[in-house]
Amino acid sequence: MEEVLAQLQTAQAEIEPQFKNYRLAVSALKTAVRLAGEEKADALPMQKALVKLETAAAGVNNGSLDTAVAAFAAATQTALDNLAYDFAKDLRDEFAKRGETVDGRPPTLTVSMLTFKIDIAARKGQWLYGKEPLTRPIPLSLTGILKAYDQQVKRIVNRQLDDKFLPDLQKAWQDTIDKRKQRPSGGRVNLVEVYSQFTLNQQSARFWNQPSRSTFKDYDRVLFVRDLVLIQEQGDTPFRLGVATKSQAEQASRSMWLPKTALDGDYYSDITFD
Repeated sequence: MEEVLAQLQTAQAEIEPQFKNYRLAVSALKTAVRLAGEEKADALPMQKALVKLETAAAGVNNGSLDTAVAAFAAATQTALDNLAYDFAKDLRDEFAKRGETVDGRPPTLTVSMLTFKIDIAARKGQWLYGKEPLTRPIPLSLTGILKAYDQQVKRIVNRQLDDKFLPDLQKAWQDTIDKRKQRPSGGRVNLVEVYSQFTLNQQSARFWNQPSRSTFKDYDRVLFVRDLVLIQEQGDTPFRLGVATKSQAEQASRSMWLPKTALDGDYYSDITFD
C-alpha cells in the first residue's frame, strides 16, 4: 500500500494547485460576466476585474479562457478610453471658459507648453513640463487640476531667468572639469553632472556648516531644464549642447530632454563652453 499511497499523494500534489487556479478563474469569470452583462460598461470595476481575471488565467491552460480574457480586455480598454474622452471633454470645457485651449487626445493632453497625462484606471493625472513631472499624480478633479495648472504656470511658464544663471552655469561646468584628473575631450561634460554641481554651488555657508534637509536650498531639475530653455530663447549662447545617443536618452542620469513645445524636443547629454 505504500506504493499506492505515494502515487495518490503525487496525483494530489499535482491536481490541487490546478484546482485552486480553476476555482480562482471561475470566481473572476463570474465577476467579469456580471459586468459584461450590464447595459452600460462601467470602466473602473471592469479594469479591477480584468486584473484578477488575467492573474487567474495565467495559472490555467485553457484556450476558451484565453479567448474570453482577451475579449474582456478589449472591452475594458474601450470603456476606459470612452471614460477618458468624457473626462477630457469636461476638462476642455473648463479651460475654454477661461479662454484657454486644450489640445491632444487622451491619455495625453496639452495646455500651452504644459502636458497633462491621464491615468484613467487610477483616476489620476499628472502635469509635466517636457519629460519632467511637475506634480505627483493627482485625483481627476477638475478643480484640483485647474489649481495645479495655475500653480505651474506661475512656477514654470512665467518663470523669469535670473541674470546670474549663465555665469553660474559656466562656473558649474568649470568646477565639474576641475574635479577631474584629466580635462574631458573637447571640454564636454555630462549635463546632469553640471546640474548637480550647479545645485551644490547654490548652497549657503549655513548648509556647508550644518548639512541637512532643512538647510539645503532646492533647485529642482525641472527648473534647470526651464532655465536652459529660457537662456537658449534669448539667442546666441556661449555654450553648446550635445545631442544624446539612444542609450543616453534612455537614462535620466545621462541626459535631459529640453522641450521646444509641449510634446516636441530633444535629449541632450553634454554641455561645452566656448
